[in-house]
Order: sequence, then structure tokens, then C-alpha cells
Amino acid sequence: NYVIFIGTYQNDAETTAEADRMARRFPHKVRRATVAHDGPTCKADCLNWIVQSIFRYEEQNRMRFSGMVMHDSEDVIHPLEFHLYNYLIDRKDLIQLPVLSLEREWHEFIAGTYLDDFSEWHCKEMAVRESLTGLVPGSGVATCYSRRVIMELSRLNDNQPFNTDTLTEDYEMSHRLKKIGTDQVFVTFPVLYHAKRKSLFSRREKTVEVKSLIATREYFPSHFRAAYRQRARWIFGVSFQGWQQMGWQGGVVSNYLYFRDRKSIFTSFAGLLAYFLVTNFAVLGMLRSAGYDYVRYPEFVQPESWVYVVIEINFWLFLNRIAQRVYFVAKLNGIEQGFLAIPRMLVGNVINFFSVCRAWKIFLIHIITGKRVTWDKTQHSYPTMGELQRHRKLLGDLLLEWQVIDHKHLNQALDMQKQTGKKLGALLREAGLISEEVLADVIAEQNWLPRTRLSPEAVGKFAGRLPRYLVERYRAIPFADGESGSLNLAVVEPLPQAALAEIQAEVAETLAYFIVCETEIAGALDWYKIGAMPRSTEAKKKRLLLGDILLGMGVLSLRQLEFATANFDAGRNGLIGEYLVTHRLISRSQLEEALHRQNENTAGSSDLHLISWSVA
Repeated sequence: NYVIFIGTYQNDAETTAEADRMARRFPHKVRRATVAHDGPTCKADCLNWIVQSIFRYEEQNRMRFSGMVMHDSEDVIHPLEFHLYNYLIDRKDLIQLPVLSLEREWHEFIAGTYLDDFSEWHCKEMAVRESLTGLVPGSGVATCYSRRVIMELSRLNDNQPFNTDTLTEDYEMSHRLKKIGTDQVFVTFPVLYHAKRKSLFSRREKTVEVKSLIATREYFPSHFRAAYRQRARWIFGVSFQGWQQMGWQGGVVSNYLYFRDRKSIFTSFAGLLAYFLVTNFAVLGMLRSAGYDYVRYPEFVQPESWVYVVIEINFWLFLNRIAQRVYFVAKLNGIEQGFLAIPRMLVGNVINFFSVCRAWKIFLIHIITGKRVTWDKTQHSYPTMGELQRHRKLLGDLLLEWQVIDHKHLNQALDMQKQTGKKLGALLREAGLISEEVLADVIAEQNWLPRTRLSPEAVGKFAGRLPRYLVERYRAIPFADGESGSLNLAVVEPLPQAALAEIQAEVAETLAYFIVCETEIAGALDWYKIGAMPRSTEAKKKRLLLGDILLGMGVLSLRQLEFATANFDAGRNGLIGEYLVTHRLISRSQLEEALHRQNENTAGSSDLHLISWSVA
């Protein structure tokens, strides 16, 4: 059993709305933990508020979690991860699983440096550190802490188990846990599976047996700026803040590992200088070979000198370093990626140089001005739908998956749908089995469309961007301009292709569609009619649409209703109810009965509002 706690800042409305949507989608599995002050601050601050939210949840539900696992929203979690944590959590206080990059194309050199680094770090470096010191540096994700150590650190640090004075709280946390004698473990648990892989160059697909690990995978930054800014945060937290807060402590091995963690703030400059010198000597050598030997320079190093011997030794160590990198990358990602790791070492060193420069800049500004350093959040890449192999599911299947309804109620609703021709979502909503918000969430998820909310200001501001007859015919409300110059339209559910083409023909901008609640569309249509949206939320929730009522009465089929909607023009035909009577789809008495039922729910309702498009 598990519960997901999502940390959000009180001034981050977009993330809060998305977290709330997930909580509605998985009401028994997702909780939002709000940081009670404006952000951003640092990750540790957010984590401390999440921990307090977890403790409150335990008290309210009279239960105790065994451990707490850290993950980012973009992580692709291995299906056996929780089983492995459950197996170890009674004996270990910190459990760290490998963190690896998802597969990258051969030409993605910046993103490929992460693939190389994490393949080597989490196959060699972490295991060596654990065996030498018993300390496992936390990676920030795929890290499980036992409840006992979280409680102990909360007791020792005024209910703040994570250190808010560092940008790499996971690294610092491991050292504090080591001080209080906790048992830490880095787990590399191999699994065998068959996978289809394309050759990097021929693009032929082949099935291979892959030996991989129970690990968390994700897409790391693929652009230079995002990459060096992220690494600058790591370097600042580990090298500068780690040096300030932890100093040099422990034995020779511990201090050697501290030295390895901190030396990059100096060696990155030497590395770039070395590249510059090598390039200069290579150019001079080529000029000399081409006959341009006007100036002769003395040998840089005399062969009989001790410096020459040191350079020779360093050269063989360098080859050993390359061989290790190729081996560990190829072990997890294939031989092609292994050889590509060689040129990517140069790219990684250039990125690290700029990262160190930025880390020095942040450190000096902090020292001179005393300004607190805030969290520089990385913009991550997320796997696409194709990459996660997602397929469109039926509405009922999604609701079952979300545990919003059970099979019994779904089957009853499906039987009712066959009898009445009404939409499944509308039937479930009328029966009180799902809320209108959940219905909109599931439709958005089913069709891979974003969710949003409509405000009266947005409806009024963009009212003239789409002809009114199209707004009323297809219930598509323009409400914003997109970042790429698109026109954003709010709909209850995806429109038919013919409707999409008709709307697109009337506007110059590319169209982007967002899912909203039915009552929001009805309220927007009220704005088009009377210049105002209903202010009462309860009034909006109680509104029954004329089309829903006619379907429920059994006097109109869904196909007839959709045909009527497609041919209806409010400017030419007036009210939709009169249009249905004129075309003999319903009788006058049936219209009056439907309007009477509608007015019983919402006084003064117009018969303008029809039903939205059906969902399977």
C-alpha cells in the first residue's frame, strides 16, 4: 500500500490545480501537501512540508507508513521498485536504487552525457563508496528513507528532517544519517528481459536480451543552458555548501571522497586550459607538416625529464578512464552508446566548465551580498505518449482504473446507456457516482488533452475571436492565446473532424483544445447570450441541458440530436428547441415538458444549451 504526496507552493496556482486534478483522479492514492509560504525556496523546504503532511495523514487514518520514497514527477518508476523497498525497509534506513537516463539518439550529445555519467556512477562509483565507507550519497530520486530515521531527524532538527541551507539536501542527508549510525545500502538488482532496439546507424530493429537493473529512469536536459544550470546547482551544493557545512572529517578514505567531490571547482579550469594547449600544439604540428616551419619552438617536455614520465603515466591512466567509461555505458545501453561515450567526454567537460563558472558566480554573490540562494528548478523532458506506449482507453475502463466506480455501477450505467442513448459520463454524473470535475478530468486523460478552467474575464475578452454561430453550434469557447501563437478553445470533449475543419477554416491561428466542465461551457454560452456568466456555483451545478432532458425522456435519439446540432444555426434558426419542433424531431408538447423539467432545476434556464458530443 502506498500514498503519493505532491508538494506545491501556495503561490503556484498551475501546479496546485494539476495536483488537485490528480487527487480527484486517484482519491485514495494522491494527496497534495501545500508549502504555506510563497516559493520557490529550496527542495528541502518543500520536502519538510510534505513530511508534516504525511504525519498528519498517519494520525487521521490511525496507521503508520514503513518508509518514504522520493521521486520527481518525470521519473519512470520500475514496476518492481516498491517490492524491493518492502523487502529491505525493516533492515535498512536508507535504500538508494540506481537512477539512469532513458535511451537517447546517437546525435543527442548533451543528453548523452547524462546517460554516460549515471551509467558509470550508478554501476561503479556508488557501489565503491558504499563498500569503503558504508555511506550512500542520496540521488534525490529513487531514495527510500525508513520512517524511523525521518522521525529521529525531525526530533533532532525541530521537525525539519531535511536541511534547508543546502541545494543538495539528498547528499547532505546521507552524511547526517551516517553520523547517527544508520544502515545505508545501494541496491543493484539485475533483471533480464527482451527488448527491441534499433541500431544507431542502420536503424534496423532487432530483439535482444538485456540485462538491466531495477532502477528509476528519466529524461535529463538535452539543451546546453538547462544542462549547465542543473549541474551548477549540484556543484554548488556538493562542493561549496558541502565544504562549508561539513568541512573535512572522518578518516583518510572519507576525506579522499570529499576531495573527489570538490576538486572539480578547480580542475575544470585546468581541463579547458589543457584543451586549449592541445589544440595549439596540434595546429602548430599540422603547419609544420605542411611546410610552414618559419618558427621553431623548443620541445614542450624533454623525453628524459621526470615530467615526461608523469605525462606517460597520466596518459595510460587516461586510457584506463576511457575504457571504464565505455565498459559501464555499453553494459547498460549497448556497444554503440559505449563508443559514443568517448567523444561525449569532451562535451561533458565543456558543460562542467560552464557549470563550475556559474557555481563560482553564485557562491561569490552569496558571500559578498549575503543573499540566500534559492532553488534553480530544472526544466525536465517528459516521455511522450508513444514512448510510454500509451493507448486510448474507454471512459469506463479509465474510471475503473482510477477506482472512482466499481464494475457493478459501470455495468448498470452501460445498460442504461443502451436503453436511453445518453452519454455514459452524463449517466454516471446524474446518478451521483462521479463529480463533474472528475468527468472532465477523465475525458482529458482519455484524449490526451490539457485541462483548464474558464473565467468570465477570459470569455469576455476573447468573445469576438470565433463566429458566434460556431461557438453555439459546437460549444467551443475561445479563451486565450497560446504561447506558440495558437488560439485556445475550451470544449467539453473532443469535437468530430468535420467540426474541427469548419472551425479551423474560420480562423487564421492554429487551434489548441482544452477540456473544461459542462457547467463552465453553459455559463460561457450564457455570457454570449446575456453578457454575464452565472455567479452561483450551485446554480451552475444544477443546470440540466435540454438535450440531456430530451434523451432522458426517450423522445430523441443521440444520432438525431447530433444531426440537428450539426445543421443548427442560432442566427438563422433561433432557439434550438423551436428548431427541433419545426423539423418534426419532437412535438410542441414534448418541448414544453422538457423546458418545464429544465426550469425546475434552474429557474430562467434557456433552451439554447444542448448536449455535448458522446464519448465511448
